[in-house]
Amino acid sequence: MADFMSRDDLDFLLYDWLNVTELLERPRFAEHSRETFDGVLDLSHDMAAKLFAPHNKKSDQNEPQIGEDGRVVLLDEVTAAVRAFSEAGLNAGSFDEELGGMQLPHTVSRASMVNFQAANAATSSYGFLTVGNANLLAKYGSPEQIDTWVRPMLEGRFSGTMCLSEPQAGSSLADITTRAEPAGDGTYSVTGTKMWISAGDHEITENIVHLVLAKIPGGGPGTKGISLLVVPKFLPDGTRNDVALVGLNHKMGNRGTTNTLLNFGDGTFGVEGRTGAVGYLVGEAHKGLRYMFNMMNEARIGVGFLATALGYAGYLQSVEYAKTREQGRPVDAKGPDVAPVPIIEHADVKRMLLAQKAYVEGALALGLYASRLVDEEMTAPDEADRVRAHTLLEVLTPIAKSWPSQWCLEANSLAIQVHGGYGYTREFDVEQFYRDNRLNPIHEGAHGIHGLDLLGRKMVMDSGAGLAVLTETIGATVEWARGAGGEAPGYADALSAATGRLAEVTAAAWASGDPALALANATVYLEAAGHIVVAWMWLEQLLAVGDREGAFYDGKRAAARYFFTYELPTTTSQLDLVAACDRTALDADPAWF
Repeated sequence: MADFMSRDDLDFLLYDWLNVTELLERPRFAEHSRETFDGVLDLSHDMAAKLFAPHNKKSDQNEPQIGEDGRVVLLDEVTAAVRAFSEAGLNAGSFDEELGGMQLPHTVSRASMVNFQAANAATSSYGFLTVGNANLLAKYGSPEQIDTWVRPMLEGRFSGTMCLSEPQAGSSLADITTRAEPAGDGTYSVTGTKMWISAGDHEITENIVHLVLAKIPGGGPGTKGISLLVVPKFLPDGTRNDVALVGLNHKMGNRGTTNTLLNFGDGTFGVEGRTGAVGYLVGEAHKGLRYMFNMMNEARIGVGFLATALGYAGYLQSVEYAKTREQGRPVDAKGPDVAPVPIIEHADVKRMLLAQKAYVEGALALGLYASRLVDEEMTAPDEADRVRAHTLLEVLTPIAKSWPSQWCLEANSLAIQVHGGYGYTREFDVEQFYRDNRLNPIHEGAHGIHGLDLLGRKMVMDSGAGLAVLTETIGATVEWARGAGGEAPGYADALSAATGRLAEVTAAAWASGDPALALANATVYLEAAGHIVVAWMWLEQLLAVGDREGAFYDGKRAAARYFFTYELPTTTSQLDLVAACDRTALDADPAWF
């Protein structure tokens, strides 16, 4: 049976390329070593293989249900896996030691987590959301909130969610209607409904810590009036808070994660003497969206990793299948006695496998690079380096979420194609991988939202500082590659031209001064920018390969060649369209549809 993640690739990216052992020289990570990093990765793969992968298909076929007592019913294997994950200390991997954490580099923690995401996307999401919730509260919560909510989450006794969307307001958070009224005792009474809340109810942990966006009286219009509150399922004294499960959403994929409709303060579990669910304000009133972006941005990169993991698992299964499935004969074969060959011998199958490899290994590199920027932002000795890492991470976040969500989904589609008629049957895992991954282009903001973010904010913020740091960083790789041997100098020239064109087009899109026109083709811009960034990731990997020999390194060279030959040239027409400020979509009349 095929593996779900390549340890060779993780080791190459972490040690040969990103050189994470350099981080050991910094005080935060000084207690660690290459051995402890390897130990975490070994443990993660072993647990993912033994506790997560075996029930991946079973949880897909046995979705969570609401039992007769109103409680969520999950497979026992899901609960056992999530609890084992936290008992191993992996919830707390990158947290401060004083909170019970291991102070692992963020890069290593992400590499650990991608094993669980590849083994079982649905079950891994419970821990993923809890870690993001705890990170936000550790940064913005009061000492009392950290003791009350964060420590139990890191211990695995509590779990966490993020409650943003509402039935009438998905990504348009300015339109939320959930309210939080001061209760006179320092708490707030929260009323409203939240939709699409992953892990919103279950019996895995003692308590569920909901981070809820709501509007407090006195705030400004739109997003300026949004505050952030902790609204737990159970209060610190054990009383059931007025958080009611209304229903479960049944999705095409990622079915093992409960996805809920929650009512806050509807009287189902009312605390005697008050109206509404009890909420505790995080930080200052009316700054909730700024705080929540801490978790949202972490979740966006995490969704990119989830998409990558699913694409990677499908790629490895299609490689194994292609090597063992015999069908067809070489096109130049003569005579009736020529035996069928494994389909991996056919050029078109090799093309599809190369495409998958280029997508998933490029996406994994991008996610780990973004994770390394988090470590730099936190621990780089020089303030200027920390600021630079922060700016570059801001620019890369919409790409690190959206590019893997689009192209690793395409990798899953190609994995089905490689399997042929077997690929879309339920007996093979690749059809589930596709369904699971189809959610990720929507999770944490659809492509259109991230296109608007990239072209409308990140590339032009601070008078173009975001674009400048991106082009300068790519430019440094280009100069390094021009002095290397083999194919690298030619790729460097192609990447340099594409990056220069991206900068020109960014200016051209805004030249009219009309934001609606400038952003009309922002999604196309996002796709082009993403391909340029991943081409950069492949050039970086090629340079890390150097002149080393062996099938693994030859595979890296072939995938880089594929990306620069097949993929990067597509950005030319995309950038031409953006530069021309094409009005086709903008001018389309709703009556035409």
